[in-house]
Amino acid sequence: MCGIVGFLDFNKFTSREDLLAMNKALKHRGPDGEGVLVSQEENYVFGLGHQRLSIIDLSTAGHQPMAFENFTISYNGEIYNYKEIKLSLLDLGHEFQGDSDTEVILHAFQQWGVACIHKFIGMFSFVIYDKKKKEITCVRDRAGIKPFFYYYQDGLFLFASELKAFHQMESFKKILNEDSLRLFLQFGNIPAPHTIFENCYKLSPGNYLQLNTNSKEDFIKSMVSHVYWNVYDSYNKPKLKVSFQEAKLKTQEILSSACYYRMVADVPVGIFLSGGYDSTAVTAILQKSSSQPLKTFTISVPDIGLNEAEEAAKIAQFIGTDHTEINCGVKEAIDKIAEIPFYYDEPFADSSAIPTMLVSEAAKKSVTVALSADGGDEVFAGYNRYDYMMKYQRKFSATPKLMRDVMVRLMDQVPAAKLPYLRHKYNFHQRYEKLKMLLKDPSENNFMLSLSKQFTEEDLMLILRKKNDLILTAYQSTDLLKQFSTPLSFMLAIDYQTYLPDDILQKVDRATMHVGLEGREPLLDHRLIEYVAQLPDEFKYHNGIKKFLLKEIVHDLVPKNLMDRPKKGFAIPIATWMQNDIAYLLDEYLNEIAIDQQGLFNWGPIDQIISAFKAGKLEYTNKVWYLLVFQMWYKKWMN
Repeated sequence: MCGIVGFLDFNKFTSREDLLAMNKALKHRGPDGEGVLVSQEENYVFGLGHQRLSIIDLSTAGHQPMAFENFTISYNGEIYNYKEIKLSLLDLGHEFQGDSDTEVILHAFQQWGVACIHKFIGMFSFVIYDKKKKEITCVRDRAGIKPFFYYYQDGLFLFASELKAFHQMESFKKILNEDSLRLFLQFGNIPAPHTIFENCYKLSPGNYLQLNTNSKEDFIKSMVSHVYWNVYDSYNKPKLKVSFQEAKLKTQEILSSACYYRMVADVPVGIFLSGGYDSTAVTAILQKSSSQPLKTFTISVPDIGLNEAEEAAKIAQFIGTDHTEINCGVKEAIDKIAEIPFYYDEPFADSSAIPTMLVSEAAKKSVTVALSADGGDEVFAGYNRYDYMMKYQRKFSATPKLMRDVMVRLMDQVPAAKLPYLRHKYNFHQRYEKLKMLLKDPSENNFMLSLSKQFTEEDLMLILRKKNDLILTAYQSTDLLKQFSTPLSFMLAIDYQTYLPDDILQKVDRATMHVGLEGREPLLDHRLIEYVAQLPDEFKYHNGIKKFLLKEIVHDLVPKNLMDRPKKGFAIPIATWMQNDIAYLLDEYLNEIAIDQQGLFNWGPIDQIISAFKAGKLEYTNKVWYLLVFQMWYKKWMN
């Protein structure tokens, strides 16, 4: 895991010093070494930089940028099956200087071209410069575990693992993309390929760029993203005709392979163990085949109700791991809020970034690599919104519109905070607001969007001064063919393309890398989703039981009575904080003077939202948090 940066400048203004500054901005991603390369060509100057976190082949043979023949690479990630690929290349006559996966990528690219990525099992974003062909190839892994940003304006092309590297360049024009602001207010993140800046993009998961540098005109024409892998390719196949037992055995076989691969490292490896089904599956599978106790980590912040420690400890004891329980105080958690704008250098509102940063910080003291278990909900159907779709979408659609309108008006009159018992349920206030949106329009498409959005189109019309255009994202994808579409596959495929890479994986990447910790994701092995996507829906969502297939696998490894309990969210009491501990931040960032000077929002509707929240209407919590996060980001990067 590392940080990569680089540029191509047809104007020849960019220097080695600029590249070093970009590199230094990502030092937290790779504290073990750095390297830069600058190549002066006839029509342009090209630079490639790398910050190294040493994981495989700790010697200087793994130093980057790395060159082989006419190819030079800067690479972030891990290719877990690199040893098998290396054997194939040795049979073809290749010779190697070291034992790094980086060198294997270079040789594979020389042998097979960009098609080599189909051989890779892993997570990666990399750039390869072909000095002979004058061509730059940029690649991002299938699920989007590793980030890749790029920018082009006036003959200058920049790329990096994080946006903050671009800010080191005086020629980077940081113009706010107000259409992307609209996306952020809806989703709490900015979906790929968009970013918060004009002329700046994320390379979408499963995509690559192949850029022709012979001339500025050729370069611009070649700036087309190519898809090499798409989750819909697996959903757009007939369901496999297999028994549940066959599916269970095959899934466990793939999952075991995925877990074993992700233990490949020349440094200590640990596992984040929350006690839920996803992390328990990973831990139990790996400990079963290990002669030594694996290191596991659980975070607990009892003061804020984030306490999975007791359940995780019982599971760790049963499985037999070397378990560490990380106890944090509320002050430690709140202090992390101030760090979010820097490390999440694009507006990002998932507040679970805070505990993820805390557990990463603690794990780094013992290990350099930590396995996480993200993706289980998107692969095996674990989110509550799948319940809503499966149980209520058809019922809502069958309810007469007049009756639904009456229910919405009634809910408007009775806020969530006034409902006894229910108001104390986890996240009930937000769910109450979602229910109102679903009653307004219960179509399948709107069901998904309503369950994903925070600010509605009506909200945005009121609070934004500019009436932005609606820009398309993977939420509007029509890639799922009708003959294979079911309500569950529809939601699973969209979540895998949107919420997973744009929220979950961005959160984990920044949280782990802010302390130079490599996070690995066995449940996102592409072989797993390619198989599970073809299984019948009832294997994943069975008689109202979410993640049925995964749960049955885990119950063979860990007693059911240790696992069978309500799902806990990895959430923090952000409403309580904003009304008490960090109320001063609302006054500092969300006041009339600041809003008017900024020129993006209408103060009146913003004031109404904040006032309602301060008056106790907790259904406005997320809206206030989104606004606060944006304002803090704006002050850090735009002022």
